[in-house]
Amino acid sequence: MQENNGRATGQGSGAGVLRIGMIGTRGVPAAYGGFETAIEEIGSRLAGRGHEVVVHCRRGNAAKLSGDPGTPDPATHRGMRLVHLPAIRGKAVETLSHTTMSGLRHLVRRDTDVNFVFNPANAPLLPLLRGGGTPVAVHVDGLDWKRGKWGPVGRAYYRRAEALSVRWADALIADAIGIQDYYRQEFGVDTTMLSYGAPVLEGIGSDALAGLGLAPHGYHLVVARLEPENHVEMIVEGYHRSSAALPLVVVGTAPYAADYIDRIERTAAADPRIRLLGGVWDQEVLNQLYGNALSYVHGHSVGGTNPSLLRAMGAAASTLAYDVVFNREVLGADARYFGAAEDLPSLLAEAEADPVDQVRRGERLAVRVRERYDWDRVTDGYEQLARALARGTTTRGSATGRRTGRVWASDPTARRTSEGVPALTRAGAPAPAVTGAEEVRVP
Repeated sequence: MQENNGRATGQGSGAGVLRIGMIGTRGVPAAYGGFETAIEEIGSRLAGRGHEVVVHCRRGNAAKLSGDPGTPDPATHRGMRLVHLPAIRGKAVETLSHTTMSGLRHLVRRDTDVNFVFNPANAPLLPLLRGGGTPVAVHVDGLDWKRGKWGPVGRAYYRRAEALSVRWADALIADAIGIQDYYRQEFGVDTTMLSYGAPVLEGIGSDALAGLGLAPHGYHLVVARLEPENHVEMIVEGYHRSSAALPLVVVGTAPYAADYIDRIERTAAADPRIRLLGGVWDQEVLNQLYGNALSYVHGHSVGGTNPSLLRAMGAAASTLAYDVVFNREVLGADARYFGAAEDLPSLLAEAEADPVDQVRRGERLAVRVRERYDWDRVTDGYEQLARALARGTTTRGSATGRRTGRVWASDPTARRTSEGVPALTRAGAPAPAVTGAEEVRVP
C-alpha cells in the first residue's frame, strides 16, 4: 500500500471519530441478503463505538418490508443514520441507479471520511464515490459473473467491474480465502480478508414448527435464493430420487428466475415429501427452522463466505454442502459434501440412519462459528481498515486492473454442474477460515 498525501481529509483523518459511509445495497433494516446483514451488524457496532455511520438505503424499503405502502422510511436504525435514495426497479439497473444517486449525493455533501462500497457491480461509480478525495474500499463479494441469472452481457459486465474495482478502489475486501486467491491470481493484487460473522443461537424454540406441519429433527432444510448457482434444483432432484422418510423443506424465492423456479415446482408437485415455503422473513421462525432441522442442505457455489451457511452453523445445523472451496473453507471436516444430484440419496439416508451423529456434527459447527466468525472481531477489522484509509493508505498506486493471464476460470479443477453453472472447486485439504482484526493486513 502507498501513502496518498494529496487527498483531502475529514475529521477522522486517522484517529478519533470517523464518518463512515455504507453504500451499494438495499440498506437496513436487513431483510434480504448477506450484504445488508453485514452492514447492520458492522455498522451498528461501529456506531456503538462512537463513529458516525451513514447507510445509503433504497427509498421505500420500509413499506416493502412491512407490506404497508404508508410505512415511512426510518431516519435512524441501531445508531446508524439512514439516507434514502430512489432506484430504478429492474434486475440490470436497480443497483447501479441507486448507487449513482449515492455518488451524486456524495459529490454534493461529502459527509463521510471513508466509504465502504458493497458489490463490485458498483465499480463504474467509484470515481463519484471517491469525490473530494474520499477513500473507498470495495467488498468484492463472490464471483458474480458465474451466476446463472446473467447472460453473456451481464457476465462480461461483471468481469469488467472486477477490473475497475481493482483499478479504482483504495482497498479491496474479500470474505473468503478462495476470493483472495482469485484476485491474487487473476490481477496480482492483495485483498484485506474480512469475513462475515454469525451468532451462536442458543435456546432455540420449536413452537413455530407446528404451524408449518413440522417436528423437531423431522425434516431436511434448504434456505436459498432459487437461482441456478445455488443448486436448489439439483438438491430437489437428488432428494426426489431418494427414499428419505423425512420431508425436504425449501425456503426461498427469487425475483428474476421464473423458469428455474418452474422446474423446481414441477419436481415438488410430483413428490408430496417436498415442501416449498417461499420466502420466510420472520427471523425467529427461520432460526427455528435452522435449529430443528435434521440436516441443512447448502448448495451455494459462487458467493464466497455465505451468511445463510454461517447462520445454519450458528444454529448447530448439521450440514450437507455443495463441494466448492468456499464451503470447505467455512465448514471444514464436520460437514458432508455432494457434487451432483446422485450423491444426495446416500447422504440423506446416512443422516436419517444416525440422528445422534447429526446432532454432534451440528454442535461442532456451532463451536466453529463461535471461534472463527464473531461480529465483534469482524468489526475490529473494518474499523482498523477505515482508520488506515482515512490516514491515506491505499493500494491504488500500483493496481492497473489488468488480468495476469493466469485465469482462474480455466483452472483444471473447475467443473460444470448438471445445471450448466461453472462451479469453483479446488483440490486438496480445506483452507482454514479466518476473520477478525488480527488477520487484517494493512501495511
